[in-house]
Amino acid sequence: MDHPRALAALIMFLLFSVGDFTAVPQLRRKSQVTGGLCAHLIQSAGFPCTEHQTKTKDGFLLGLQRVSSRSTIVRGEMGLPVLLIHGLLMAGDAWFMNSASQSLGFILADQGFDVWVGNVRGTHWSHGHVSLSVKNKEFWDWSWQELALYDLAEMIRYVNKITKAKIFVVGHSQGTIMSLAAFTKPDIVDMVKAAALLCPISYLDHITSDFVLGLVKIRLDEVILALGIHQLNFKSNMGTQIMDMMCDGHIHCDIWLSAITGKNCCFNDSRIDFYLEYEPHPSSSKNLHHLFQMIRKGSFAMYDYGMWKNLMRYNQPKPPVFDISQIPTSLPLWMGYGGNDALADAIDVQHTLKGLKSKPDLLYIEEYGHIDFLLSTRAKTDVYDDMIRFFNSVQKVSSFK
Repeated sequence: MDHPRALAALIMFLLFSVGDFTAVPQLRRKSQVTGGLCAHLIQSAGFPCTEHQTKTKDGFLLGLQRVSSRSTIVRGEMGLPVLLIHGLLMAGDAWFMNSASQSLGFILADQGFDVWVGNVRGTHWSHGHVSLSVKNKEFWDWSWQELALYDLAEMIRYVNKITKAKIFVVGHSQGTIMSLAAFTKPDIVDMVKAAALLCPISYLDHITSDFVLGLVKIRLDEVILALGIHQLNFKSNMGTQIMDMMCDGHIHCDIWLSAITGKNCCFNDSRIDFYLEYEPHPSSSKNLHHLFQMIRKGSFAMYDYGMWKNLMRYNQPKPPVFDISQIPTSLPLWMGYGGNDALADAIDVQHTLKGLKSKPDLLYIEEYGHIDFLLSTRAKTDVYDDMIRFFNSVQKVSSFK
């Protein structure tokens, strides 16, 4: 891969990506079409789906989708709710990108789970803010800290209220960062029955992605914040053109993806054009900065504003850490990670495991990369069957208590 060219292209994108997410009618912009995720991807596959909306404490309007089985018999015996939490630059559509027999959202629904799909602030399937426009810099003044303590907390509360049951949580990548941070808070974790974490991340200081490390080295996150760029939007005019350039053919796009995430053994690259109709979704520059802070500092902590602002916000010179040893041992955990993952590196996963008081069920697949756990053509057999076995075992044990 031509890393200088890619870096230059990304910098160009960041400098000119201030446009609206729905501004340009391009081939890879299907997600701008009116209507919700249910109508776009789920109902067309034959699955009943309803749209929901809830509001965070800081005024963001989050969209959720509730999905059930195609079978009326299975629907009549609907199991416990499971909430799916996507990764960075993704949204709830990520769980439905492949066929009904390969996508986790469809598989869980057909297995009888009451599937809820989360979409964090800023993504297409969430619905803005009660008073702020996406054009306001304040709209983008958040990182994964707020996604964990406000967005995920509110989605869990909402599903718990509607279903009157504790819920299973499934997170991928950034969704696991959010989950592990949220689970340190007793009021949140008390509503959770168990969690399955795909590519679990609480530490990032051993990532092996040369591309990401290159961006960290040139301090691109700090540059774009200094330039007053608040939104990262690959669906802007320039962003779409750059993605078309970098994905000039499936092979180029696959190489580009592997340079970021690690080599994916079983990713269906023939569907890249379809994936790009929905992904990537916007995020905030502050969120990128927070993630890069984790890489530089080797910590799992709140956003670092600098000593003086930290004193004003946190009453201490350094940001408070999320102490994962506070996650209760009563919360059953399952984790799946891969040997080719350049983002959730196995060394960092082991760091996470050492910090927990509990001993999660583990699934390690040597040849899997970061995207394989979400979009592998073999994921049902390799990953999801084991995850569902874990959920069923938790449910069985609970029924005897």
